[in-house]
Amino acid sequence: MAQRDEKVPAAAAGESEPGPGPGRGRGRTGAGAATGAGAAAEAERGPSGAAAPFQPPEGGFGWVVVFAAAWCNGSIFGIHNSFGILYMMLQSDLGEGKKDPALEFKTAWVGSLAMGMIFFCSPIVSIFTDRIGCRTTAASGAAIAFIGLLSSSFTKSLEVRYFTYGILFGCGSSFAFQPSLVILGHYFKRRLGLANGIVAGGSCLISVPLPFFLKMVGSAIGLAHTFQVLSALMLIQIFLSMTYRPILPPSCDPQHDGRDKLGSRSVRQQCWAQTRKYFNLRVFRRKTYRIWAFGIATAVLGYLVPYMNLVKYVEKRFQETKKDWILLVCLGAMSGLGRLVSGRIGDCIPGLKKIYLQVASFMLLGLLCMMIPQCRGFEGVIVICLFLGLCDGFFTTIMAPIAFELVGPMQASQAIGYLMGLMAVPMTAGTPIAGYLNDYFGNYDAAFYFAGVPPIIGGLVLSVVPLVHQRMLKKQRLDSGKDKMLVSEAVVNGELLPGCPASEAHM
Repeated sequence: MAQRDEKVPAAAAGESEPGPGPGRGRGRTGAGAATGAGAAAEAERGPSGAAAPFQPPEGGFGWVVVFAAAWCNGSIFGIHNSFGILYMMLQSDLGEGKKDPALEFKTAWVGSLAMGMIFFCSPIVSIFTDRIGCRTTAASGAAIAFIGLLSSSFTKSLEVRYFTYGILFGCGSSFAFQPSLVILGHYFKRRLGLANGIVAGGSCLISVPLPFFLKMVGSAIGLAHTFQVLSALMLIQIFLSMTYRPILPPSCDPQHDGRDKLGSRSVRQQCWAQTRKYFNLRVFRRKTYRIWAFGIATAVLGYLVPYMNLVKYVEKRFQETKKDWILLVCLGAMSGLGRLVSGRIGDCIPGLKKIYLQVASFMLLGLLCMMIPQCRGFEGVIVICLFLGLCDGFFTTIMAPIAFELVGPMQASQAIGYLMGLMAVPMTAGTPIAGYLNDYFGNYDAAFYFAGVPPIIGGLVLSVVPLVHQRMLKKQRLDSGKDKMLVSEAVVNGELLPGCPASEAHM
């Protein structure tokens, strides 16, 4: 008995070592690390010696970050969603003195490239966000977007604007936008949906009046000076990005433990190790994430078609040229309302059931796109635009909270990045396909019918995710129950064996 009692202090000392459980201290290895960390490390430890789980402040300086993220969303997507006005200005600027039958198709690629680059660059942005932080990544992206818009004002070549507006502004927008989604998870958890809703809804204070502003100012100062005015929005975003101060504790990276072993490996093994280090594909091991990402990528094939073609459609169908900007204002205003409402509703819906909001928004969005050619007047198109904007708000706001639910906060950046990368190709291809259908049939009816099909298919795919998740949880509970039964049987049998501690105690 005395010999067994002497082991108690050793076991108590061993409690400071991190175990395999998820609640153990990040980046600490044993009592020596806790002693070297001093009072700061002890403050983070709970009463049992394990590190206390990170708790976001749920406010405070986070509201300043919310304001900066709202400006980022409003300025970036306000410009992209107002491309219908810039599209008309580009055509009039390029069509002076010449008639090109493929001008609409060529001009559409400027906006499609810019929007596509936002999503195409997202996997790379997630790597930069994880390695150099949200603040540096966002500020660098805003600077690139500023250069792209400003340089677009000094050329009239459509090919050069493919690079300055499509590539530079698109890539810069991606680097500036994605950290604004990730940084909110550092300051909010319980109110994350509300914070995303405020960001998305507050951004509409910029994006809603921007089409009217471009329509009025663009005709007065011209396209070149309009690009210069828009570049000022990105200049302001450079300074606002400095507020993205990360507070989430860094996770323990087991690959750092094998850093000394790289010297003994071949060049191919070293390259593969570094590739796995930066391209974290662990999120694709989750079946629910794979289904969700595929459903979203399918649904956005026709996402940009209304934004790009509605202004031109009402001009040709209803000869409406003075009030066409109202359509984009309605889209932006109702999108803002939808984002505010969906953020609050998303906080009230537990777990992955939030996906049903996306399912409903995609299904309704597809039906509304198909109803546009059935409108007999300009007022009918306005009503459809109101509901289209509402669906857009619900889909956009709930995306980041679902990513946090699927993979957790430590892998959310990678999950969002890969998702947007998968969205890049269908989102970029949708508008040129609609332009081709318009050229082939001579009207936009087929384009809007085409735009309505992918959201409906994507919504059906997304509806499967909560069901698969429940099945996986049920299987895990069954497996854990079997393990507990095996453990209990082993304990009972052990008590019957001679020499076990229990039998010694009874003796």
